[in-house]
Amino acid sequence: MTSAVPSIGGLMATDQKVLRKMVLNALSGKGAHVAAKDAVAGLDWKLSGVQPEGASHSIFELLNHMIYWNRWVVKWLGGQKPVVPKHASGSWPGKTAPDNSAEWRSVLRQFDEGLKEMMHATREADLLARHGTKSALEMLQTIALHNSYHLGQVVLLRQRLCTWPPPSGGLTW
Repeated sequence: MTSAVPSIGGLMATDQKVLRKMVLNALSGKGAHVAAKDAVAGLDWKLSGVQPEGASHSIFELLNHMIYWNRWVVKWLGGQKPVVPKHASGSWPGKTAPDNSAEWRSVLRQFDEGLKEMMHATREADLLARHGTKSALEMLQTIALHNSYHLGQVVLLRQRLCTWPPPSGGLTW
């Protein structure tokens, strides 16, 4: 005699558990690339604002952009209806470079806290619940891919600035 596993939104509870683990791994970078926090670890605040020739943004700008969208998604997952900027430039807040090390540390803290909030929201979310046209799972996949894309840019910029790998060593194989 087998016992039934509860179904959540048409998926078995174990399926939701697997999907949740996949999303959490994607958000943290686990198994795919250097962890988000390690991508910026040990970077001098002055270099975070350098925009090498041909680069569209500095690392400081990239982090502020990811912070913007991470916050947006956390609000969305919480049932709010955050406004989507009319133009892409609306999600690139701030300036190219921090004014000092305290401002850089603040951005690093905001980025880390935002990721932690998103991980918590992921653990609490009904992954198949829909908010408008997207499910929580679809939105989490979108933000994980978005962050992965921009973290790749951070790594590339650090390589161009001769500040790669980070103190953790990164993935160098």
